[in-house]
Amino acid sequence: MSGPSAGPLPNPLPRPDGELAALERAWEGPRGWRFPTEVNNAWIGVLYLGTALLFFVLAGLLALLMRVQLSVAGNDLIGHDLYNQLFTTHGTVMMFLFAVPAMEAMGVYLLPAMLAARDLPFPRLSAFAYWAYAIGGLVFFSSIFYGAAPDGGWFMNPPLTSKQYSPGVNADFWLLGIGFIEISAIAGAIEIIIGILRNRAPGMTLARMPIFAWAMLVFAGMIVFAFPAVIWGTILLELERAFDWPFFRAERGGDPLLWQHLFWFFGHPEVYIIFLPAAGMVSMILPTMVRARLLGYGLVAMALVGTGFLSFGLWVHHMYATGIPPLSLSFFSAASFAVAVPTGIQVFAWIGTIALGRPRAEVPMLFILGFLFIFVLGGLTGVMVAVVPFDWQAHDTHFIVAHLHYVLIGGMVFPLIAALYYWAPLPAGRPLSKRLGTTAFWLLFLGINLTFFPMHISGLMGMPRRIYTYPAGMGLDLWNQLSTAGAVIAAAGIAVIVWDLIRNFRVTNHAGVNPDGAGTLEWLPQGSYAARSIPRVSSLEPLWDDPALPEQVRQGQHFLPGTATGRRETLVTSPLEAEPQYVAIIPGPGWAHVIAAIGTAGFFLSLTVELVWLAAAFGAVAVAAMLHWLWTGTDLGPIRDQVDIGGGLRLPVYVTGREAVGQWAMAVLLIVDGVIFACLAFTHGYLWLVGGDAAWPPAGTALPDPAAPALAAVLVAASGGAMRLAEPLLRRGHSGLMILAVLAALVLLLLGLGADLLALWRAGLRPTAHSFGAAIYANQFWQGLHAAAATVMTLYLVARIGAGLIDPVRRLTFDNVRLFWSYTAVQALAGMALTHLFPRGLWA
Repeated sequence: MSGPSAGPLPNPLPRPDGELAALERAWEGPRGWRFPTEVNNAWIGVLYLGTALLFFVLAGLLALLMRVQLSVAGNDLIGHDLYNQLFTTHGTVMMFLFAVPAMEAMGVYLLPAMLAARDLPFPRLSAFAYWAYAIGGLVFFSSIFYGAAPDGGWFMNPPLTSKQYSPGVNADFWLLGIGFIEISAIAGAIEIIIGILRNRAPGMTLARMPIFAWAMLVFAGMIVFAFPAVIWGTILLELERAFDWPFFRAERGGDPLLWQHLFWFFGHPEVYIIFLPAAGMVSMILPTMVRARLLGYGLVAMALVGTGFLSFGLWVHHMYATGIPPLSLSFFSAASFAVAVPTGIQVFAWIGTIALGRPRAEVPMLFILGFLFIFVLGGLTGVMVAVVPFDWQAHDTHFIVAHLHYVLIGGMVFPLIAALYYWAPLPAGRPLSKRLGTTAFWLLFLGINLTFFPMHISGLMGMPRRIYTYPAGMGLDLWNQLSTAGAVIAAAGIAVIVWDLIRNFRVTNHAGVNPDGAGTLEWLPQGSYAARSIPRVSSLEPLWDDPALPEQVRQGQHFLPGTATGRRETLVTSPLEAEPQYVAIIPGPGWAHVIAAIGTAGFFLSLTVELVWLAAAFGAVAVAAMLHWLWTGTDLGPIRDQVDIGGGLRLPVYVTGREAVGQWAMAVLLIVDGVIFACLAFTHGYLWLVGGDAAWPPAGTALPDPAAPALAAVLVAASGGAMRLAEPLLRRGHSGLMILAVLAALVLLLLGLGADLLALWRAGLRPTAHSFGAAIYANQFWQGLHAAAATVMTLYLVARIGAGLIDPVRRLTFDNVRLFWSYTAVQALAGMALTHLFPRGLWA
């Protein structure tokens, strides 16, 4: 593996005209009906954001229907069944289909330009995530037109959503329909993490990184650690609904609160997952609006990290009324207060920045001021509900609805609209209308406060949430009518923004337009290839410190001014100091990611309506498309030796080992996998604590003879050894023997896991009898998924070895398979210890 070498190679000025033409050819996008094949972040980011805004409007229409229903007492316009579907779909769409995707969309679009990268490292992954989200999300939303929409709340608490109380497919649409959207979010998070850490401009150390990049790094990291909990929870609930495995059935050793622990371990960080990118956008926009540098950059970055860390200690904040022990209540109440500290640091940094500069009455500034007002009010009520006795009184009333919407709308929607008006000149080449934007601000600011402030009062008067009507004579009519009027005004504000976007937004490449005089790199002249050349960064606001930089970049006077290989490329730098390491070839347009997205969405949605044969067909299509995508777009090998990137630097175009971004992506994916396994272990431990020694395992349960799991463990360990044996064979070029070692590893793994499953079944343990057996077989289910993935990966690796696409140099595919294999073997052994040693330790 070779690194950069400096030499006496001058960077010529001007660059040859043919160099720019070759760059434009490499980055030329598809036209006409082939448009879905595009993977360029600029297009995918715009599509992502546009689809998220569509879901925002659709969910807002559902909210308007609910407000009309609640405008008068005893209203029979909407029945309780439809109302349940309305508020469940509204909450689900806002949280899963609007808020998180909108933030990911901003990251996908803005980060490459901010970091002066050509693109994020895995553009097909971003494109796959978008199409899976768009297709699945639209099908999910359409379920409300057929009476099949989920109706158990966006939190889906059992036993209400268990099969005995929700026998239809409504809950399944949530569990399976949202399940793969979570996968889409994780795919986007992996892309963002690797892009921020490995694709920054040379010299852009972590201390010089735009604050939005810090926010998105924390955002993506929180997705990696938070979303696995809800993925595991949805797996458990769907297993219970489909196969009667009693994880949440108290009469058979389960506990409904297990779901709440898993869900809210995701659900409360989710609030900050939404807020932190918005806070990062505010920290980017505000200095430009007031013409002053952000006050306390380092403290703001630390506050973002601190908020992300503390947010994982708050999940019981939503469970004060469930009978949690007093000591636990005290801990989580204190954590709820503590998280206000880093948020307060950011608020005071923004106020100080405004005081240092001269604010301008532009549309983004108006929405930032509105954000500060509404979000701070929401934060104050958040402190109130962190007090346990007050929360007991306000729980499940409209006071909580008001608090939630003040935080989410003030903390996310207002900054997002500010960002739309601030960054619109990037894709559109011109700003949106100041007149329409100002009108929209005042309609939204007045409408939002008129909608939700009265809910504080009606909630304290006893107005329950999630109830479709209320009796007259309670004094609630006036407050509900005010809220309904406010919702109509706010809807008018959104309509004005939509009209502004329709009138003025066109996707193009801007030629250096920077209407507000911003200082960060996204305002460099952009083409389809992003910036013409990649500058070395020495400050936080390069355009303020070097006004000549845009023209130098346009002329190609910096790094990678053309295409070194004739393909799409981006520069990979070191994670801390951002020193150039190699030039990564990235894939261009293709159909594979679109077909994979259709197959993935079809697989989950077919399972929802219990068409197993159709789900299998869609799954096969998805896997085949992904394999084609990997075969043609990854691990291309050292197609060139070293290439000149300018400035006297020559870099390789292919590396393996820890420097390769592909291995970084596999490592992050395995972290996600490990968090899911931690949730699996938590399931075992929690159900044991709830049931006590006498109930876990239940009396009369027989576990297999220890010899059987011992043999299974030996086989799995031998599988890992066989895969390690393939490493020296690869180095020596013995491809035939390597194929035998890899296939032996697969056979040993399958035999080991199969032997363990067979031993449990022969011992008489069944998953439907008790939560103990259900937890044991959930472990087997999870290991089985890994066995299936290992089988596909092994056969793919064998095919590449047979095709001569794996050798001692071109080995990235092998390295990733080996890394996954090592994790799978270790996890399988840990699962066996959980299954066989944990219960025996309790008996002893």
